[in-house]
Amino acid sequence: MMRVLRCLAVLVLLMAGYGAGLTTALVSTASPATAQSQAPDNLPDYEAWTRVATRADEAIETGRASTNALEALRRELADWRQRFLEAQDINRNAIETAQRQLEALGPAPAEGETERDEIAAERALLEDRLARLREPVRQAELSFTRADGLIQGIDTIIRERQTREILEFGASPLNPVHWPEGFAALAQTATTLRSEATTAWANQVQREETMQDIPALLVMFVIGLVLLARGRKWTHKLNRRILGENPGAARWIIGFIVSMGTLFLPLFGVYFLIEAASSTGLIGLRSSQILDVLGPLVFTFLLARWLASRVFPAKEARTLPLNLSPESRRKGRFYGMLLGAVASGSFFLQQVGEILQWSQPASVVILFPLMVLCSLLLLRISRLLREHVRADVEDDGEETYRSRMTGILAFLMAALAIVVPVLGAVGYFRLAQALLYPSLGSIQLLTMLLVLQRVVVEVYVLVTRNRAGAAESLIPILIGVVLVLLSLPVFALIWGARVADLTELYARAAEGFMIGETRISPMIFLTLAFVFVLGYTATRLLQGALKNTILPKTKIDPGGRNAILSGVGYIGIFLAAVIAITSAGIDLTALGYVAGALSVGIGFGLQNVVSNFVSGIILLVERPISEGDWIEVGGVHGNVKDISVRSTIIQTFDRSDVIVPNADLVSGRVTNYTRGNTVGRLIVPVGVAYGTDTKMVEGILQEVAEAHPLVLLNPPPAVVFRGFGADALDFEIRAILRDVNYVLSVHSEMNHEIASRFAEAGIEIPFAQRDIWLRNAEVLGGNAGKAGGDDAETPLPGTAPAASLPRQRDEPPDMDGDAAGDSGAAGDGR
Repeated sequence: MMRVLRCLAVLVLLMAGYGAGLTTALVSTASPATAQSQAPDNLPDYEAWTRVATRADEAIETGRASTNALEALRRELADWRQRFLEAQDINRNAIETAQRQLEALGPAPAEGETERDEIAAERALLEDRLARLREPVRQAELSFTRADGLIQGIDTIIRERQTREILEFGASPLNPVHWPEGFAALAQTATTLRSEATTAWANQVQREETMQDIPALLVMFVIGLVLLARGRKWTHKLNRRILGENPGAARWIIGFIVSMGTLFLPLFGVYFLIEAASSTGLIGLRSSQILDVLGPLVFTFLLARWLASRVFPAKEARTLPLNLSPESRRKGRFYGMLLGAVASGSFFLQQVGEILQWSQPASVVILFPLMVLCSLLLLRISRLLREHVRADVEDDGEETYRSRMTGILAFLMAALAIVVPVLGAVGYFRLAQALLYPSLGSIQLLTMLLVLQRVVVEVYVLVTRNRAGAAESLIPILIGVVLVLLSLPVFALIWGARVADLTELYARAAEGFMIGETRISPMIFLTLAFVFVLGYTATRLLQGALKNTILPKTKIDPGGRNAILSGVGYIGIFLAAVIAITSAGIDLTALGYVAGALSVGIGFGLQNVVSNFVSGIILLVERPISEGDWIEVGGVHGNVKDISVRSTIIQTFDRSDVIVPNADLVSGRVTNYTRGNTVGRLIVPVGVAYGTDTKMVEGILQEVAEAHPLVLLNPPPAVVFRGFGADALDFEIRAILRDVNYVLSVHSEMNHEIASRFAEAGIEIPFAQRDIWLRNAEVLGGNAGKAGGDDAETPLPGTAPAASLPRQRDEPPDMDGDAAGDSGAAGDGR
């Protein structure tokens, strides 16, 4: 559990400064080797290194050194290894200069060939100088390899010892034989602590000093007691006033900060009490060691209680962290607080046992009941998590990713609650502790990440003033991912990793790895990302300046402006990528070979994408269509909404978006109704009844067309007598509109005006009339002929009706609209 506390402290340090300062502190951990002298020419002292390496070889070979001694030796070796890594850069500039000079001399002559004596002498001099410059580099590389191997050997020994210690089979707490030993250890502990206090009180000088300090001690004791007893209530009262009924983001953040008073005010009170007890002078050596452990453990309990109050809040105006009822949240707060208290008490007794040197059976007997109680509380909390998952599924109708992860966590907690007591009962008590305590620390750290993510969301809302978009925004999620990444080293420490393991991992990462002749390391990636972000930001700033300041003052149309902005964006991002890669020291030649090899496969697999991309560039450069144009392509009418490098979005007149690949716009037939201008032609068909004065109709239509404000008078509108239709005389108004986008409105307005003028002039707009013949009337109506009486029709003169087949007045002889019968081929076939 103390490891958990240290891990939480490391998390705070990581969040405060996860950069060069911390990593340097990790790598250059204090060791005796830091005081070693350097050679006059800044080379490592290889004689001193030989002595250290020999001592490390003996320690690894014998395996008798203690773990603490091996850890100290490892730190010393790590310091040497870092110095050898730095020594590999010695003479780099001189080596590069000598290499360039050799390259300037040209290639060495082939066998049997000669070159001038001056060049040969210069080449030999440069080669000798290059060999001397490279000698300390090779020596540093060899020493680095040896130091690295020694460190790995020490790490292997330490890990093997830890594994054997965890898997050690010991006494069972269920064996009654060991119970008296456990009770005796507790009694001996009380006797020891009481003896230390009695011995100190028996000292006359110490007793007088204590009596003199009683006023100050009482003040410290009262302050500590008040903070411990009332600090939480004061914080709750103040927090309720700040939050109110429906707090905004600012009030929520202030309330969150104030709520931490429930954590720190009681903690300050405990430290006041510990300081008061220590200042009495009646505390012996063992009692002082126990008091040193007490403060961090109280912090662990208070942190668990505070986290439980955040995850299972009594009242929350907004979305709850867990979908639970008020009664279930109350249980969650109680279980979380009790779990923190039991876990802290268990670790406190474990530390007391180490200080007072309890035997292994006694420790097992004393700690096992607390282990069982922790397992029961874990089981209770896992049931609450399963309840949350069921409620979430019922509300959403399906299992979300978050619910699935919560269900897995609940299952793992339930399994842990069963496995840990069983292992402890059969004798694998250290293994049970190795599972229980890191699991509790991981749960606490996960809960802290959940609370911090909520804080991130509220800060985002405070900055953006957009609560509705916070749930869909990417920024809070990215910050959450960063928090998770920062917590990974803490998780590793909780689960048994040593600080040396993390420093080793960092050293490996800092060293990087070679790809061809290029070394890849985290610093290269950081440089790459930093330079690219700068270039990308500069590109966006330039685009903003062009869009809002420069381009509006030019005569370039909106489509051309968009083309310029898109071109600047693509060129800027490309240059930012090239400059970033070059600044990071990555050789672009190898990447060029790889890109050339992949281009063939990509060309076949993505030829449509490439075709659309090239077509998009053509559209942006030539601009046959622009945003806002009314076009027709592939039977789709609409306005161009957006032109990108892959596709174009057309918004139809029913407000649907149609995505058209750019290749179709370049290779297919496209009608642009508003390209260059908005002038367009309108055709209005009109039909009048036979017998109407055609000249009068033409004059009325001409007046209607010329009277409309959107019709151009140059060229003037025209009225065309198209011909003689089946039911009407067909006319057309043909006019040029100032804005073709209003063609439907103009068409409707002209129709209204034509109907009004025709009504005034008595002109009839005809409708179709048809005769219907019933050829099987006797079948359909039985005695239809008699029932019809006088209404029965006779055939028209000159026609031969079918026998016994009456027909309606408006039915043509053969139902096909022509004057011919059905017997011949004179019909139109309809």
